[in-house]
Amino acid sequence: MGTVVYTDGACRGNPGPGGWAWAVDAHRFASGGAARSTNQRMEITAAFRAVQALEGPLEVRSDSTYVVNCFRQRWYEGWFRRGWRNSQRQPVANRDLWEPFIALVLERGDVTFSWVKGHSGDEMNDFVDALAVAASADPSTWEDEAASPSAAPSGPGNTLF
Repeated sequence: MGTVVYTDGACRGNPGPGGWAWAVDAHRFASGGAARSTNQRMEITAAFRAVQALEGPLEVRSDSTYVVNCFRQRWYEGWFRRGWRNSQRQPVANRDLWEPFIALVLERGDVTFSWVKGHSGDEMNDFVDALAVAASADPSTWEDEAASPSAAPSGPGNTLF
């Protein structure tokens, strides 16, 4: 089957300080944040960092329909066809994150996505939510919002395992 990883993003204000997190279990996880971000950016970052960090077949479980539907409903195919415009012909929001994330998922070919209802008592979803919320409140985890999401998933200000 492969590895199942839970991901979540959080923001205190939208925009505002944000946090992201992924976890395989209580011992294998990472989190970080940004001083000024949006909830959607943190959701994307959480899933992207998980895909970067974990090798082998991977199922990403997220409470973000934005992240899950991009892949399950192949929204990215329309974005490609329309020159990175959404179905309303507006520029795709967060393209700077989506473009390298989609490229990595397609290159790997072994990543699937599933949705989990947030705040519903799922133990792992609650765990990554708590990590992301904590990161949004902890300036020591914050990266520069302009920092490349393709940077290594661990480093100063981030927690890895």
